[in-house]
Amino acid sequence: MPADGRDLVSAPTVRTPAAVPRGPRVPRALRRHLGSIAGAGILAVLLWRLGTGVFLDGLRRIDAPTLLAALGIGLITTVFSAWRWVLVARGLRLRLPLAPAVGDYYRALFLNAALPGGVLGDVHRAVRHGRHAGDLARGVRAVVLERAAGQLALLGVGVVVLLTMPSPVRAATRQIAPLVGLAVLGVLAVGLALRMNRTPSRRGRALRATLGEARRALLSRHNGPGVAVSSLVVLAGHLTMFVLAARVAGSTAPVAVLTPLAVLALLAMGLPLNVGGWGPREGVTVWAFGAAGLGAGSGLGVAVVYGVLGLAASLPGAVVLVVRRRAPSTAEPHHAPGGHYPRSPPCGGTVTEVSSAIYAPKDSTSPASSSLPFSAEASEGRPMTPESV
Repeated sequence: MPADGRDLVSAPTVRTPAAVPRGPRVPRALRRHLGSIAGAGILAVLLWRLGTGVFLDGLRRIDAPTLLAALGIGLITTVFSAWRWVLVARGLRLRLPLAPAVGDYYRALFLNAALPGGVLGDVHRAVRHGRHAGDLARGVRAVVLERAAGQLALLGVGVVVLLTMPSPVRAATRQIAPLVGLAVLGVLAVGLALRMNRTPSRRGRALRATLGEARRALLSRHNGPGVAVSSLVVLAGHLTMFVLAARVAGSTAPVAVLTPLAVLALLAMGLPLNVGGWGPREGVTVWAFGAAGLGAGSGLGVAVVYGVLGLAASLPGAVVLVVRRRAPSTAEPHHAPGGHYPRSPPCGGTVTEVSSAIYAPKDSTSPASSSLPFSAEASEGRPMTPESV
């Protein structure tokens, strides 16, 4: 009690936390197009330093026989890429005939080359196939694994080429190779430990299931040889296209000198900082040609011609895009419930057998049931959109 006899009611002291200063937020639209902006910035710097004369000279050197050769190389690489996709999809128990796969792959290549980012065509390909197969999640994983197989083939061949053939990065590659080998061994050790761990963990089970799917799709007895052969043929086609671009651009360097430079350019194309594939490829090619003593301007010309030839090789995808837009909706493939199919044919089955089983009119009105987190059918009144992937 205080001295004057009044009760003292003490209110709790409320402490407001000090405001934490935040940095400027990057707009969402800017973050979405950051890779395209970076690719455009690389091209702008190259044109500023080397001028537009080399760029225009490379375009003028492209003639009709060169375009026909690019279309032929593109046909081979696209067919083998689609075959690899078919093998991976069947390894995940998804139906995918070869003929429609070739058309879808052509369309994806054209969208990759025509739209910013360089991957929107693959996203469209994954979502479309996943919906038609009745399992959107597995459709996306099939495309991811198919592209991963190509990148692994490029990395494996690239390491051998850069370690054995003269290039501006051979010394650095020989220093990094042991570290990369140790990292691979570490990943394999972690995978082995997870396989031996029998503790019922939800996350562990999901990881083991994912690794099991990847093994069946890429390394199984039925799929492994086909995936390896198709990946090597596709890589050989890209290297041939690069050598053709070098010859058209006026470079007389031997193939043994151009091969490691082509590997560096292809590795740079995998970076998500491009505008339809343009950007890092040109920057790395300019640097590699300059470091190899072939001239930075010559490297820019080769990269420009290679980009134009790659775009020309994907032009059949524009035809596929137009034709399928005009096709009636009843031609959409029929899928089995849950994305699985009974009596699945072996990987060596004919395209006609698989195509006749898939491309039939839709007569089922019951939604597909799946225990996976993604489904091709709408649930609870919410439509499935590509943004759900």
